[in-house]
Amino acid sequence: MKKYFLLAGFLIAALLTAHAQTDRWQQRVSYEMDIEFDTKTHRYDGRQKLTYFNNSPDTLTRVFYHLYLNAFQPGSLMDVRSRTLPDPDNRVTDRIRDLKPDEIGYQKIKQLRQNGREVKYHVEGTILEVTLATPILPGSKHVFDMTFEAQVPVQIRRTGRMNKEGIDYSMAQWYPKISEYDYEGWHANPYIAREFYGVWGDYDVKINLDAAYTVAATGYLQNADKIGHGYTAKQVRHQPGSKLTWHFKAPNVHDFVWAADPDYEHTIAKVDNDLELHFFYQHDSLGNWKALQSYAVDCFKLMNERFGRYPYKQYSIIQGGDGGMEYPMATLITSGRSLGGLVSVTVHEALHSWFQMLLANNESKYYWMDEGFTNYAQSEIMARLMPSPLDPHVRTYMAYRDLVRSGVEEPLTTHADHFETNKAYGVAAYSKGAILLHQLSYIIGKEAFDAGMKRYFAEWKFKHPNPTDFKRVMEKVSGLELDWYFENWVGTTKVIDYGVNLEELKDQTRVALHRKGTMPMPVDLKVTYQDGTSEWFYIPLDLMRGEKKEQQATILSDWGWAYPEYVFTIGKPLPEIKSVEIDPSRRMADIDLSDNRFPAAPSTGKSVPVQEGEILKR
Repeated sequence: MKKYFLLAGFLIAALLTAHAQTDRWQQRVSYEMDIEFDTKTHRYDGRQKLTYFNNSPDTLTRVFYHLYLNAFQPGSLMDVRSRTLPDPDNRVTDRIRDLKPDEIGYQKIKQLRQNGREVKYHVEGTILEVTLATPILPGSKHVFDMTFEAQVPVQIRRTGRMNKEGIDYSMAQWYPKISEYDYEGWHANPYIAREFYGVWGDYDVKINLDAAYTVAATGYLQNADKIGHGYTAKQVRHQPGSKLTWHFKAPNVHDFVWAADPDYEHTIAKVDNDLELHFFYQHDSLGNWKALQSYAVDCFKLMNERFGRYPYKQYSIIQGGDGGMEYPMATLITSGRSLGGLVSVTVHEALHSWFQMLLANNESKYYWMDEGFTNYAQSEIMARLMPSPLDPHVRTYMAYRDLVRSGVEEPLTTHADHFETNKAYGVAAYSKGAILLHQLSYIIGKEAFDAGMKRYFAEWKFKHPNPTDFKRVMEKVSGLELDWYFENWVGTTKVIDYGVNLEELKDQTRVALHRKGTMPMPVDLKVTYQDGTSEWFYIPLDLMRGEKKEQQATILSDWGWAYPEYVFTIGKPLPEIKSVEIDPSRRMADIDLSDNRFPAAPSTGKSVPVQEGEILKR
């Protein structure tokens, strides 16, 4: 009898372990905030009630809040970091150092209580360190009541006042925000204008300010009948100089953004019966914002079909900020660009709704899982919205190769805050992260890859996945081992470099492939004959422990990863062969394409122009 109980125990433990792999515990929060905003002083007073649910197995004796606006002060980490990088962001450079007291940003905590009891706290730059009055036990919930005062900075870096296009307030990172605690512990990273990581929760936010302003925000407006401002068809009159309270609720999100301006136009476009897109913009003299609406609708339709359904009923595209920046159910973007550029930036920021707002990996550590995956999807969607004869991913590969040649590349395991150059960070996040996906479709096959992307979204939305979680999904759909790929592409700066040569034998042709780079890959090889016919050969990599099932090809024996050369023969003499080419799809990020084809293809000498809006400013 004992052995049956023992066996049952093992089975239950195995099931729980398997279940935990995709249902990892998440902390939970609920915010209630009341904001009294003064448009004359650009300051606001806030009351915040935060209910914190400890779903972890750990007892917490401290908590941490982010105070992002404190970065906008002379001598802050963001100020010094910007002034000491060799290639600082030109939107910041040394400007924070010169801000006057009425121009800086700040968040000052006036009072903080835990379950009604005062707690001790200390402000360290952009982090509020709180010593709890009572430990937070596993499975318990605690309530934190806070009052605070804040000032909106003049310097625009995602957040701020009076941006270059005249938007009065871009209110991102504007409230004291609890840090994330997960299976790795606390993530209380100081803010230097890089990436974010937040706790899933519900937001109930009331903003009281001058009634002349239109407010756009995360979530759903609760009192549209009293507001007007384009939210309802009826006109609502407000007395000059009076104030108006805007009440928003946002369910199951990990941040909250808003913007306000007295000159916003507000229009709505329907994607379908369950989703509306809201547009907030000023002075559309070129008509680009109106033209944008149909492209945005098509973008959401394509993404719903390609990757998975967007689960909320609203998304807002808001003019504001200093480029393009994504938030739950909304984005802030500037509009000073062509229609193509405006569409491209909007598509990019909207696609973050899938890869960061819903999957929500730890963006500080795995920025490439957000920016890179979004950049890949942007290229795919833009190719549908605005077709071009160019490969939609060609610029991504060009940027990566340029970074390798520059000598400043750092591995994708580098924390976002700690890159030594902005260039290395930007190309790693956007380009190398995007190539990880496009190249993966080469390794496992497009059909398996597309199925894997849908499965990844379906299994991991609202669960903060990490790279291993993504890798395991792709291994399951493909049946292939992929450790080698992630270990090399993510963990190192090793490069891929293959070449091909032919040698004439009596009635055959000897094909010699050379691995000159330090990262091994499987090889697709296309042989084109003089009579116009072609033949494919496929050389699996031994580390994959299998083959992809994408195409009709002659499958050759595995290439052992340590061998620098691979040789096989074609049963036709050399004069009958027109060309032999490695990976004509160009999905493999070979660092030197000059020897990937025999005979070598003539160079056109032409560069590929970069479309405005392709290289995004975040």
